[in-house]
Amino acid sequence: MRILERYILKSVIYIFFSCIFSFLFLYIIIDLLSNLDEILKHRATLMILSRYYLSYLPVMFVQVSPFACLLSTVYTFSKLNHNNEIIAMRSSGLSIFEIARNVLFFGLLISLLVFWVNDRFAPSALAENQKIKAQMEDGSKGVKSRRPEMILNLSMYGSRNRLFFISKFFIGTGTMEGITILEHDDNQNLTKKIVADKGEYIDGLWRFSRCITYNFDHNGQVIDEPSYFEEEIMAIPETPREFANLRQKPELMDIRQMQDYIWRVSKSGATTVIRNLKVDLYQRFAMPFTSLIIILLGIPFSLMTHKRATGMASIGVSIIVGFLYYILDAVCLALGKSGLFPPAMAASTSHLVVLSASIYLIAKLP
Repeated sequence: MRILERYILKSVIYIFFSCIFSFLFLYIIIDLLSNLDEILKHRATLMILSRYYLSYLPVMFVQVSPFACLLSTVYTFSKLNHNNEIIAMRSSGLSIFEIARNVLFFGLLISLLVFWVNDRFAPSALAENQKIKAQMEDGSKGVKSRRPEMILNLSMYGSRNRLFFISKFFIGTGTMEGITILEHDDNQNLTKKIVADKGEYIDGLWRFSRCITYNFDHNGQVIDEPSYFEEEIMAIPETPREFANLRQKPELMDIRQMQDYIWRVSKSGATTVIRNLKVDLYQRFAMPFTSLIIILLGIPFSLMTHKRATGMASIGVSIIVGFLYYILDAVCLALGKSGLFPPAMAASTSHLVVLSASIYLIAKLP
């Protein structure tokens, strides 16, 4: 690595990590002050507050990394432009891409790191964060809640075209209460309805108590009399662990869990749900590369900045550019979830547009 490349990269790395630590610190301070009355009300201890904010660090890192990349790039290149160092480099025969080569490589490393953190740590960290927040609201003071962990009003798609509605699902014991299961055929016509008071997972099998089964014809009319069993063993392949995973929101799943959930839901024919999940899945792959693309976008804007303005102008340019980028991304995702764009196109369009615009702007630089 040449001295000149180390000089530029050192500045970018220093500002990047300064921004990361500053954003994390500001978030914690602002959140503490905003929720100070609730913290005092529930008498949250220092230990549980530490766990709460530590559990949210992976999520915050994923969220602020692109903006930190943009700000560090814009500030560094604006300063080089202000000191006429860019002119000297270009005069020696270096192109913009040669000058920014190591910075782009750094952006690629950050993108891969964001992808890894977002898939391996962020979902579980967010789930833990929400769990700790619920404990604080219950006044648990950092100890485990006396009540069993429970999910209310669970609804999810399972295998064999089944739609589950469960009033209460107890994660620790693997039991559920207030169960309604709707089974459909391949044309999404209701064929069976199962209602039970309670379900327990024992020795790898689901045992339903006080279970009533209704069978329907192709017109949706009940066939014969409903069958009632005080206890019945049900052929349900989903385990309690799978129920706990499938009930999660997309942001609480990793990529493997999302792919498995989409595969299961696809058998139910729920088109809208499948489309939304696919948009979220493709967004998981595309979003981490925002850091790399936004560095490319920041370079031409930083060199267009007036030479007398570096510090505050860099921050202003970063905010405007980042804001427009995220608006475009949100619009594309909305179009994908509404069905106007295919899922893969919805997740990648904003990145491809910004990438193309960045390369065009860099090529047009004098």
